[in-house]
Amino acid sequence: MNRIIKIGMDVHSSNYTLCAMEPTIGSEDRIFGEIKTAPDYKAVIAFIESLKKKLGPNDTYSIECGYEAGCLGYTLYNQLTKAGIKCVILAPTTMLTERGKRVKTDKRDACLIAKCLCYGGYHPVYIPTAKDNAVKEYIRMRDDHKLALKELKQRILAFTLRHGHQYTGGKWTVKHIAWLRKLELDPVCRETLDEYLTSYDEQEEKIRRFDNRIEEIASEADYKEKVGKLRCFLGIRTHTALSIIVEIGDFERFAKGNTFGAFLGLAPGERSSSDNINRLSISKAGNAHLRCLLVEAARGICKGHIGHKSKELRARQNGQSAEIIAYADRANTRLRSRYYRMIRRGKKKNVAVTAVARELACFVWGMMTGNISKASLAGTSVPAASQG
Repeated sequence: MNRIIKIGMDVHSSNYTLCAMEPTIGSEDRIFGEIKTAPDYKAVIAFIESLKKKLGPNDTYSIECGYEAGCLGYTLYNQLTKAGIKCVILAPTTMLTERGKRVKTDKRDACLIAKCLCYGGYHPVYIPTAKDNAVKEYIRMRDDHKLALKELKQRILAFTLRHGHQYTGGKWTVKHIAWLRKLELDPVCRETLDEYLTSYDEQEEKIRRFDNRIEEIASEADYKEKVGKLRCFLGIRTHTALSIIVEIGDFERFAKGNTFGAFLGLAPGERSSSDNINRLSISKAGNAHLRCLLVEAARGICKGHIGHKSKELRARQNGQSAEIIAYADRANTRLRSRYYRMIRRGKKKNVAVTAVARELACFVWGMMTGNISKASLAGTSVPAASQG
């Protein structure tokens, strides 16, 4: 007899709750066992071994574990997979939920995960390669320092304003920094500002060092070609290009560009009934980090003249094939034109920028999957990557 056992795992840093379930047709699912263990993959293996003893000696069976994406990242998945145990990570936003129940416990959550595994009520999380994951962590560390620098700048500006000084020119330019260093303040306040500025210099130096390291990583054989292609777009430089590559990994898992845009949470929602049509804001589901990067890239696109190519963009495109450059130029012109057209029609700036970011995601998908030749050379009005 071939039996299928699904083990739902509600995992935390302090403990794991496991629920083993066997799906049955026409009757209630059979629960083989429930247990709370220490947060160790070896405890999961021990639980599986105890299950095997309960199963009939003449039965054949397959066992699969699963847990919801969260604080453990890919660690438990890698440990169990290395031990020869099939495991999946469930994307939280795609899981089936029990409606009407207001009681939430670890035991119920583990049972729900087991049911999702039994009946396919979920989408699995993509598992990146070890190198992609390591590079992703490095880039996110750099971005954390960039955020800390932004907060430090805000503290410095607030400090000078509290003491009656406000700079009227461009902030954080060479002249602004010189002005901060020459401010006449109370001796203790002057010392306080000097300490702030020392921290500012240290953070700036760290970020420069991180950016140089990211440039080195991007020039490695695994990433050089892909990064070079993405840098042909307006608003996408090395940092953003490498982030997209390591965060997504396999672009072929998305059937079309619109699907990729929806994965990033850039697809608009809708709540319509009968003749009433109600458009909602973007879903903001999926990868928030990449969504922010693409929106910032879109802000870079939504400036300047339509069709204009700066010296920097020409330098980034240097060495790429004519087909790739033509596709990127077509995207740059289309996106910038669309932004100005939306603004003329009265759209709010942020709405227009977000719409450009969504279509930019479609073009990125086209570039990374090779769906560019017809769009860039045939002279069609709509690129293949953005067709729905």
